[in-house]
Amino acid sequence: MKVISISTDRNIFKEGSSVQLRMIEYAGLFEELHIIVFSKRSHSVGAKLQLAPNCFAYATNSISRWSYVLGALRIGKSILRGGGDWVVDAQDPFECGFVASKISNRFKIPLHIQIHTDFLSSYFASSSILNRIRVIVARIVLPRVNGIRVVSERVRSSLTASSLKLKAAVTVLPIFSDISNISAMTPSFDLKQKYPQWNFILLMVGRLSDEKNIVFALSVFKKLVVVYPKIGLVVVGDGPLKRNLMWRVWLSGLSKHVVFENWQGDVVSYYKTANIFLQTSLYEGFGIALLEAVAAGLPAVSSDVGIAPELLNHKGHSFVCPVNDLDCFTKTISGLIENNQLRLFFSTQIAPGAVAPFVQEKLTYLALYKASIEGAQQAFLGQIFPVE
Repeated sequence: MKVISISTDRNIFKEGSSVQLRMIEYAGLFEELHIIVFSKRSHSVGAKLQLAPNCFAYATNSISRWSYVLGALRIGKSILRGGGDWVVDAQDPFECGFVASKISNRFKIPLHIQIHTDFLSSYFASSSILNRIRVIVARIVLPRVNGIRVVSERVRSSLTASSLKLKAAVTVLPIFSDISNISAMTPSFDLKQKYPQWNFILLMVGRLSDEKNIVFALSVFKKLVVVYPKIGLVVVGDGPLKRNLMWRVWLSGLSKHVVFENWQGDVVSYYKTANIFLQTSLYEGFGIALLEAVAAGLPAVSSDVGIAPELLNHKGHSFVCPVNDLDCFTKTISGLIENNQLRLFFSTQIAPGAVAPFVQEKLTYLALYKASIEGAQQAFLGQIFPVE
């Protein structure tokens, strides 16, 4: 089986990146893997790159983002003219899904869609006009697909509860993270030594974009600082809102309490030496940073998104708050700040059991990934050659 995949992740072209290495692993599952990546000429990622003997990446090199679709369709058609046993896979049901559905229809090949975010959350559609359009596209694309892979039970539940008339089976396959050894890892530095002016540190890790709702997190933190003047907040990540968020910190008078750090290779040391992990997202399909933080034994408080309830509602305790509930976040975090025994109980009694269902061997994960795409192929063939 050969796979053509439509993606938006330009890190595929970055030598040695985790994304590139993952694509090479995926290629080992199939006869060939061809990845078409949305990109603009200004991104300067090249045109075509061979990642492995049977793995190729192609950049659309579009003039603007509005011509991504046409560029991807052109490349896809050129790849598929050679014929063969193909499946087309899309990394989202939006722009990627639209391109994949067009290729599927044009060449009469199976269509597999991956869903990594809870796009049916009301917050997703309300965040931008583009997202509202994406929801419309997804509602058109998804009823036509042969196989769907989602990253959490939350996303599957959203699909099940929706008015979408799906003909495809929905497979839940969480994002893979090698969390089995995180608890035993030794940190290479201590945040409390790095920032000795604070005696208690909250940590956020993620892309600095609207859906992460970091403006709300700053509102929560401002209330906490009034009661606990020696606490600090470390925000690790980059994104389009970074400068705006730094400006808001200054205007709020929090400059002595909040620092922003770029993406880090050793994020485990942050998890291991902070006091509380904070996630205030408006919506999440999964929540990999939250999973890694809890795997490190770090007490966490999160909005009710992604896998937060599965990780943070245990043994009679809940560390999950409704989205944008200022009082709940403030009270829950305050309870952890003031109760050393509760933090210890979280680390030793809650965290190990909470993360256990998410521990997977790499080979098992890859087998399940392959099975999801093969399922789309089998469903497609079943429609063409129905069993009497």
